[in-house]
Amino acid sequence: MGMLDLMATRVAAGATVRFRPTGNSMTPLIRSRALVTVAPVDPAAVERGDVVLAKVSGTVYVHLVSAVDHAGGRVQISNNHGHVNGWTSHARVYGLCTEVDGVRRPRTEGKTR
Repeated sequence: MGMLDLMATRVAAGATVRFRPTGNSMTPLIRSRALVTVAPVDPAAVERGDVVLAKVSGTVYVHLVSAVDHAGGRVQISNNHGHVNGWTSHARVYGLCTEVDGVRRPRTEGKTR
């Protein structure tokens, strides 16, 4: 089990977590090893442009919501450079990134549980 899987398990259980993901797929929004805060989210409140902790095709990502299908109960997850990871159900959207390096992310109020 990787670090993001562990964080997803904790957030799914109701915890707010802080961790430092690695990789450059979310630059400049999230730099590699930046401190991110992720809180449990109401998936129905997620919007395009939000950064979420979600599982797509068996892999957990901290990535952008690039499209929303509320009627179908799913969101599309992508990195910040145009690569689409795929669609995932609301049940696999675990948390919302509320802060990066102590700076509050926009449009997060009222979306967390």
